Amino acid sequence: MRLTFLGTGTSHGVPALGCGCPVCRSKDRKNKRTRSSLLVEEQGRTILIDTATDFRTQALREKVSSIDAVLYTHAHADHLHGIDDLRPLSYKKHIPLYGSPETLREIHTRFDYIFNSSGQIGGGVPLLRLSPIQSLVFFVLDIPVTAIPLKHGNLDILGYRIANMAYLTDCSFIPGSSRGLLEGLDVLIINALRARPHSTHFSIGEALHEIARIRPKRAYLTHFSHEVDHRALKKELPYGVAPSYDGLKLES
Repeated sequence: MRLTFLGTGTSHGVPALGCGCPVCRSKDRKNKRTRSSLLVEEQGRTILIDTATDFRTQALREKVSSIDAVLYTHAHADHLHGIDDLRPLSYKKHIPLYGSPETLREIHTRFDYIFNSSGQIGGGVPLLRLSPIQSLVFFVLDIPVTAIPLKHGNLDILGYRIANMAYLTDCSFIPGSSRGLLEGLDVLIINALRARPHSTHFSIGEALHEIARIRPKRAYLTHFSHEVDHRALKKELPYGVAPSYDGLKLES
């Protein structure tokens, strides 16, 4: 399995608009963060987790030429609003979109023109097929995937496990019933917004606490705000834990 971090930033991205803080002004490319998303290449297939607002820029940077399926964690704008940029990748095939029934209903409502194109089409619409997840374990193009129920504040969202890799973003709580789905991981990717507590995201300390409980072989933090400097954080993390950055590639 090959993993590519397309984006590792929070909803504002880094640098944030109108901000002159040291991280936003940093020349370190690892402090330049587009909105969070992950590309998974497995068994000759390319699976995208979330169509981040910056998906077009991310796909051009990484030379993405094909997407076989998309997994959605939830329908917040920073994880969804790049959906129209699937259009040139779906000219010759429908791309299935997987997510909770609630998430897919929100996508259908918010992007009605894609699924109910009764008016002028112009340049066309993405050819997408909504595939609601009906059970925790399901198959994406013959690849087994496990949905991990999580809490994002009061919102029910999903993380995903593919083989021995799990991607948990935007979560603030892992239910006890989900912990058994995270055993025996080689790679855990988990959100860590900043040092200070937040009502709907894990802080860095909370993410480290979860990593210690889950005990993966390796862990990577993601979904950083502009309060996090990459080099400073890297020096503080325990063995086996690293900060991710846009463009980071892993073999799992």
